Amino acid sequence: MERENDLGQRIGRAVEGWPRALRPDGTELLGVRCRLELLDVGRHAEALHAAYAENRDGGDWTYLPYGPFDSIDAYREQVRLFEASEDPFYVIIDLERGVPVGVAAYLRVFPDSGSIEVGHLSFAPVLQRTPTSTEAMYLMMKRVFDDWGYRRYEWKCDSLNGPSRAAAERLGFRYEGVFRNHLVMKGRNRDTAWFSITEDEWPDIRQAFEAWLSPANFDNEGFQRKRLGDLMPASAGAPIVRDT
Repeated sequence: MERENDLGQRIGRAVEGWPRALRPDGTELLGVRCRLELLDVGRHAEALHAAYAENRDGGDWTYLPYGPFDSIDAYREQVRLFEASEDPFYVIIDLERGVPVGVAAYLRVFPDSGSIEVGHLSFAPVLQRTPTSTEAMYLMMKRVFDDWGYRRYEWKCDSLNGPSRAAAERLGFRYEGVFRNHLVMKGRNRDTAWFSITEDEWPDIRQAFEAWLSPANFDNEGFQRKRLGDLMPASAGAPIVRDT
């Protein structure tokens, strides 16, 4: 009789008692620096359009399937499409300023297998590379694993999008490979880089986020004492290497 561990290597390990993850419920996510709530065209579109306008050359929209938007009406129409989607789109509100500064969404939601993706990330310049943006990503990740019970959290981006790839690795996502000729976006080929965090990796990554976001990690001028990468487990952000 074939040994159980040999069989497991051939057909995959057993997932016993899998209860099924919960679907996103649209409730707000509240942190110290930001709050995430469902995007609403009437309450958020105008302020978001103004915040995005600080990106003068429109370069922040290069790797997204929409934008830049030359008018508030054009952006309102895009937000209406977000609202009509089955995927929940959230606005990121900076609590210190009290204004919307970005958008993020959950997509490719598969509760039966426990897989979900974060995407449609559009951060205004004022949000980019700040503790607030890191906290927003931590809050979304924490909700996925701790509250909804997912097994896998995905991040995907254009393989040429260096800043997005670097952000994924900084946040603890592990590179899995590239889907070649995956999409046609704005008339260009897109090879898509895939990243993920799994449920077994999450506890150590959560601990690193919480240590980095702690007020004790920032001096009186708001500068970090330790980088997030210094607090992450060694495997976080490292590419997946498979045996052949």
